[in-house]
Amino acid sequence: MTGAGSGEQALARTLYPRLEEDQLLLADRNFYSFTDWCQAADTGAELLWRITDTVRLPVLDTFDDGSYLSVVFDASVRGVAREHLLRAARGGEALPPEQARYVRVVEYDVPDRGEEQGRELVCLLTTITDPGRAAAPLLAQAYHQRWEHELANKEIKQVLRGPARILRSKSPQMVRQEIYGYLLAHYALSDLRCRAATEAGIDPDRIKFTRTVRIVRRSVTDAAAFSP
Repeated sequence: MTGAGSGEQALARTLYPRLEEDQLLLADRNFYSFTDWCQAADTGAELLWRITDTVRLPVLDTFDDGSYLSVVFDASVRGVAREHLLRAARGGEALPPEQARYVRVVEYDVPDRGEEQGRELVCLLTTITDPGRAAAPLLAQAYHQRWEHELANKEIKQVLRGPARILRSKSPQMVRQEIYGYLLAHYALSDLRCRAATEAGIDPDRIKFTRTVRIVRRSVTDAAAFSP
């Protein structure tokens, strides 16, 4: 069981068992640990997780798409034991899954974020070790799109002034009701934004959520544009 004070890593661990083999799970760099990686990967789902620059990723083989094969280790495997496993990995041998796992590494930066020399390098790990199944640019694009979910959370918490303000003062049932209310309101506003973008022939991302909220608030006394 987890509560309002639980960290996102602990909450994520309760969801990993629900993964299915035909799914691709994306995660930010705050979620990686060898144990969590293994728990999620052992469900059969594919993983695409960002990783911090503190994790050493030896290059075992390089691919034409710019990605490379590497290996990650359990934190308890050190010294001579790690060197032995690394030699085995370089030889393409099977590795004990509780100690080390083969991964593929995809690295990229975002062209429109500052000067080239100062751009942040995004480093992704994936269980898809065969580039023929998913090329590096495709995986980078998929991870980049993940940020839209982050923005949606921000829209709920900051623009709609959502659940963060109500957790302390109300009962769990009332909190759940208000959270669902905020989620439904966000869904309705997002649907309205997408419809407007479709009619204008533009990407919905070009329409600011804040502006959508202001327009709706100004016309809130009008007849509802969508079913409650």
